[in-house]
Order: sequence, then C-alpha cells, then structure tokens
Amino acid sequence: MLLTILISNHSLSQGYNHNWLLGYDYSSNYIKARMTFDSTSYNIFAEQRKIPFQSFTQANISDENGTLLMSSNGAWVANSTGDTMRYGSFLGYDPFINTYHDGLPIPCGNVFLPYPGDSTKYILFRDSLVFNGLYYPAYAVNYSIIDMTKDSGFGEVDSLQKFNVAFQDTLNWGLAACRHANGRDWWLVSIKDSSDIAIKMLFTDVGLASVITQKLNVPLAWGNGTQITFSPDGTKFAYSTYSPCCPDSSYILTFDFDRCSGMFTTHNPVFVNRGYLWGLAFSPNSQFVYACTTDKVYQLDLNTYNLDTIATYDGFNSPYTWCCPTTFFNFYLAANGKIYITSGNGVQHIHEMNYPDSAGVACDLQQHIILTPMGAIHRGSVPNHPNYYLGCDTTQTSCPCLTTGINEINQHDFKFKLFPNPVTNNILNISYFLPQNKPGLLEIYDVTGKVAFKYILPQWSNMQSLKLPKLANGIYNCMLTSDNKRVSKKISIINLN
Repeated sequence: MLLTILISNHSLSQGYNHNWLLGYDYSSNYIKARMTFDSTSYNIFAEQRKIPFQSFTQANISDENGTLLMSSNGAWVANSTGDTMRYGSFLGYDPFINTYHDGLPIPCGNVFLPYPGDSTKYILFRDSLVFNGLYYPAYAVNYSIIDMTKDSGFGEVDSLQKFNVAFQDTLNWGLAACRHANGRDWWLVSIKDSSDIAIKMLFTDVGLASVITQKLNVPLAWGNGTQITFSPDGTKFAYSTYSPCCPDSSYILTFDFDRCSGMFTTHNPVFVNRGYLWGLAFSPNSQFVYACTTDKVYQLDLNTYNLDTIATYDGFNSPYTWCCPTTFFNFYLAANGKIYITSGNGVQHIHEMNYPDSAGVACDLQQHIILTPMGAIHRGSVPNHPNYYLGCDTTQTSCPCLTTGINEINQHDFKFKLFPNPVTNNILNISYFLPQNKPGLLEIYDVTGKVAFKYILPQWSNMQSLKLPKLANGIYNCMLTSDNKRVSKKISIINLN
C-alpha cells in the first residue's frame, strides 16, 4: 500500500542515489515516508513498508532510473518491496544484530556499492558492533554480495558470500566510499579507534584486492561516532574528532585524497568548540565542509580555512510543543544539490540548506522547513550515498580508465569486436570503426590496472591482427579510445604451451 502526498515540484526521481527512506517503527502497519530527488527538487510521500530505521544506519541504492532496489539498516536487507530480501534476514554474528533489529545506531554504518565490472551484483559493507567495557566501537568491517538476477529480479544475498570480513580491529563508527581513479573500482575507508590510523580497503572486480593503513598525524579519534565522508569530486576526505579531556575539544579534520594510490595528505586540524560534533558533509562544489553540534551548524571554507557559525537551534519542538527538540544531527547531500539535516530525536521535521555552495549565512539553512507526511516520525538516519557517478581521473597516468558498470559520458561502441576469445596463441584480431580522420589507441590492462600492451590504430583501417607479447594466463581489459570516447571489452589469455 502506498499513500502518496507530493510536495515541491512534480518531478520523477532518477538515479542510484535518489531515494531516502524515513520512519523508524518496525510495524508494517505504521506509516513511514520517503523522499525522492531529481537534479533540482524533491518529492515526499507517505508509504507503508516493513524495514525501519530506528537509529542512524541507512544504506540504499536504486537503479539508473531511480527505482529503489534494496535497503539495509545494518541488521538486515530489504528488497524493493521494503520486506526481507531472500537470505537477507541476518547479517552477522555480532551480539547487537538482534538488539538493534530495527536498525544499528551507527551514522554511515553501511553502504551499497556496485560490484566492479558486473552490473548484476552489488556489495553491502557494514560495521559490526562490540562492547569494550566503556563504549561500543565497531570491531570489523564485513561485506555481503547481492545478486539481482535472483528471486525474479528482487535480488538475493549470496548465502556463501554473506559474512565476509574485509578488516578486523577496534574501529570508530562509519564507512566512507570513493571510486578509484580508474573509474571502476572502489576505495572504502574506516578509522581505527583511539588512533589516527586510516584503514583503506580496495575492492576490484576480483574482490577485496588490498588493505592499506596510513598514520594521519592528527588528533586521535576516541570512540568516534560522527559522520565520515569524501567530497563529491573525490579529491578530499573529512571526519571530525572529539577529545574528552585536557581540555575537551572538537576538531574538523580534512585531507587531500589521491584516488589512484589511496594516500591522504593532511590539512591542519581546525578547532571548532568544546562540544561533540555529529554531522558532516561537503558542499556540491567540494569547497565547504559543514559540521554540527546538537545546537549549532558550522561552515568551513577549504580555500581560506575560515570557520563560520551559520545556524543556531531556534528551540522548535516536533511533533508537539513540549516534545521533541528538532536539533541538528546528521547531514545528507542530496541529488538536488541541497543539504538536509536530521535530528537525533524522533521528530516530524527536517532542516533544508538551499545553497550549500554559498559562503556564510547565504547558504540559507531553513530550520524544520520540511514536515513529514501522515505523522511519519523520523530519527537521525540519512543514506550513505557516495558519488556513484564519479568517473575516471584523466590526470592520473598511472591509473588508466577501466570500465565501470555505471553509464559514463563519452562511452562509445565503435562496433568494437575481439577474436578469438580466449586468446591461445598470442594473436588477437580486432575489428572497429573509428570517427572520420581520427586515429585510435588500443590498450590492454592486467588485473592490477597496468598497461600490458598498447597499439596505435590507423584511421584508414577497420581491422588489425596483432601479435601480443607473452602474457600470463588471466583476464585482461581491452580499451579502445578515439576522439575522447572509449569502449572496453574483456579477453581471456590461456597459454597452451
């Protein structure tokens, strides 16, 4: 049953990151809500579904047309109907899965990523909780594989790939993802608890390829539960940290990020105040970082490192005059280019920032401007949506572009064919049609992204028979580039001798 109340412009959502699920009661009879976004506006409507977001963990992903495929509150996975995906009812053996069946209390605690090189599969990464005697850090990053060809297209959590462990240690809450410079693979980042060590996991078309640690030389993150995020352009990374003593203090930590090597370059920590920071988000143009305590919102300009207070909680309560405070908690940079802010309490209102690319109060933060429909109450959670549309970094010569599985600008067909496949005698035949008077470049990459072979294709030809060097057995990516357009196909090398 879907009760629809449209607000704002009559627009259709379209894209992988265009749904936000609101509402936290587990009962399927309890009215929840949803916001959908296009590039300029949003719709909000009431709906009935099973999966709740009682606390702060929310991941979801849609198809390229904006149709919701799946969601997770960290404890279980729902399909597009909002009910349990096949084999998605139990995501781990940590003791808090049953305690928090309505949703884990971890901002940015899980994220869905498209599986590199396979448009039919997705990866769900999630934090696992443990009690260490004082507080509740994460103790592992786990991941599950989802196959959307199963269960009549509603998807299925692969029962054999459900409890994979990417990394195990005592960790701060939250995961941040950024596409690799090759435009296909993914970096996933977590911060070690009571330390300044970043854990960087690289996921490729062959699975978890590497785990790298880096000491950041910044104030330690002790029991940190704030948001953690990359900038939309993938060049920057940020989180905040709180020190409870000597004296107590909070910092916004920002870094430059190399999408090819996965290395961070540290900026100077920016002292904010003596309260705990919660939400964190970049502006669409990646110039500003926004952070908040429960009663103040701050803007940090990364060009000047000027820190400005752009809003103070105005005392409004929701849904009643006596309960509950619509303070500030988590930030969500939506597909329409605006930032939305939730409260840590169960309320019926959401804050909206209209111009986050503008400095100071010109960003226009409107407190509690959005009312959820039909009495739906929401508490805290926002989707953990990385920039799914971030393409190749063409300035990186050491990380050539690879196919992504998400449609990119400047892809082309070229009627590109490869044969035989597999290649068994080092001879590869190719056929193609290039743009008029434009030469082409054929590059063959191994699984590490290194160029194993390249050849200039003349514009007066549409077929070549190439003698390849002796290559190791395996899968290779063949990319044809001409006139700033590209196409790629995979070949298999099998040496018979």
